[in-house]
Amino acid sequence: MHYRPFGKLDFQVSALGFGAMRLPVKNHRVDEDESDRMLRFAVEAGCNYVDTAWPYHDGQSEEFLGRALKGGLRQKVKLATKLPSWEVKKADDFDRFLDAQLARLQTDALDFYLLHSLGKDSWEKLSSLGALDWAEKARKAGKFRYLGFSFHDDLDAFKTVIDACDWDMCQIQYNYMDVESQAGAAGLRYAAAKNIAVVVMEPLLGGRLTTPPPSVQSIWNDGGKKRTPAAWALDWLWDQPEVACVLSGMSTMDQVRENVALAGVSRTNSLTQDECALIGRVREEYRKLIVIPCTNCRYCQPCPHHVDIPGNIGAYNDGVMYHNPGAARGWYGWAKYAHETQKIFPHDVRAESCAQCGECDAKCPQSIPISAWMPVIHKVLGEGGDYVTSLQ
Repeated sequence: MHYRPFGKLDFQVSALGFGAMRLPVKNHRVDEDESDRMLRFAVEAGCNYVDTAWPYHDGQSEEFLGRALKGGLRQKVKLATKLPSWEVKKADDFDRFLDAQLARLQTDALDFYLLHSLGKDSWEKLSSLGALDWAEKARKAGKFRYLGFSFHDDLDAFKTVIDACDWDMCQIQYNYMDVESQAGAAGLRYAAAKNIAVVVMEPLLGGRLTTPPPSVQSIWNDGGKKRTPAAWALDWLWDQPEVACVLSGMSTMDQVRENVALAGVSRTNSLTQDECALIGRVREEYRKLIVIPCTNCRYCQPCPHHVDIPGNIGAYNDGVMYHNPGAARGWYGWAKYAHETQKIFPHDVRAESCAQCGECDAKCPQSIPISAWMPVIHKVLGEGGDYVTSLQ
């Protein structure tokens, strides 16, 4: 296993982290036997960073790790979990969730505690409830050692959060397709410049980068050095010294074996100029497959009916770009679940909520007929209809 500096901390982290969000499932439950086998293989191979969160597998992820890390395995890893920020309604909730998570994980103290899925609004809410003061008291009480956050919003919001505290680490969505999305490359460098460790999530976009369409695969085939699409994506991340750890949510033992082997030979500044250019060609080819030319400028937001217009369009485009309509429909189903069950969203953000008011059409600088696309998106992602690539 190759190890890398972890920001300002006196800790060398494994290049590959073990994410417990996509564990194998059997009969709607975490397959604990297979998950345990995967976890032990990864840890014995040198993975020393394990990540989970309150909602993963409806709470089963934390409970599984509490059992699996017994017997000496806990001492070999740094363990991270996350506060469900969307569930916090009052200051007393901070301790309520952390204490429940410590019990689930069967540990007296966490190594890292993250405020989960921060964005502009959630950060303002937690700040108003005194999250940072509470965190410092919880740290001094020995409930966790280091404080961080995971993030899903734009670069400006990311910088606001980063500048608010002397964070130990942060977790961002980052891969060769998300260079300019969310925190992006600029956010990565901004945090690293402050000596804040950056853990990368979604390095393979939930697996979407592992099964490219034929036009993309033909570019990979021209790469000279033969790598799998997953290897190209992971090597691109490990090439960047600002990346402390690449977190992978693995679902099979084969994925664990492949990723562990790749992490063992990973190095910074190892890609040639030609290889970097090849990855750039792949990015552009994917972008050519975009159906709806949304640039995520967000001029259409906020929608008066609470539709996440860029999110719906992005999911629809992803289904075409990555030849994976199932994943796009998965996002649409998750958005419904996040509203109705988890209460992450106070409103239904899916295209189904579009009231055809036309306000977004007038605001779109790309002249996208957004209101016409919304029912199409719902029919395809919500009702399983066939994909269409134009409104004609």
